[in-house]
Formats: sequence, structure tokens, C-alpha cells
Amino acid sequence: MTEPMDEALRAIAEPRRRAILRLVANQEMPAGRIAEHFEVTRPAVSQHLQVLKEAGLLIERREGTKRLYRARREGLAPLRRFLDEMWDESLDFARRIAEAERGVSDQRSQAG
Repeated sequence: MTEPMDEALRAIAEPRRRAILRLVANQEMPAGRIAEHFEVTRPAVSQHLQVLKEAGLLIERREGTKRLYRARREGLAPLRRFLDEMWDESLDFARRIAEAERGVSDQRSQAG
């Protein structure tokens, strides 16, 4: 079984899927309107929507025969936590390097 973060990463690795998420980030849209933004077939857009939905990044709502989609922000939460942790660790590492270099240069200036 894959982790939610892994599924989200795989889903957003494709540029069209990221574009779809941007389209439906703040509004609900029917599949047909989403498809109008891309130069691929509607079935191809439907496949992208399915991948995003399976990754937990989209919510689908039916209204009669229409399927309406919107981004599910909490679907990106595991990925965001991972990136935040990586960022925090990188900043901490950079801080330690800067402090170590400053200590070396401070010691050189005191010795001179």
C-alpha cells in the first residue's frame, strides 16, 4: 500500500494535473470546462481527474448528469508536512554551517 504523500507526489508530477489543481483550487468546475483549458482529449482529462481523485487531491460532486470538481486542500497536507520538515532541516543545517564558518573566521581574526 502506498502512502498518501507518495500518491500525491505521483499525481502532481504531471504538469497538466498541477494545472487542473490550480483551476479548481478556488472554484468548483465541471469536467467539460476543465477540459477546455487543455489541448488533449476529454478522455485524457478524465483520466487526469481520476488520478487526482484517487490521490485524494480532488473532490467530485454530482449534480444531475454533471460531475463537478474542486481541489481537496487537505489532500496535500501530508506532502506539505514532508516539505516543511525538509525545509526546516535544511535551514537548520545551513544555520549550523554558517555558525561553524563564523566560528572559524572569528578565531582567525582573534589570532591575528
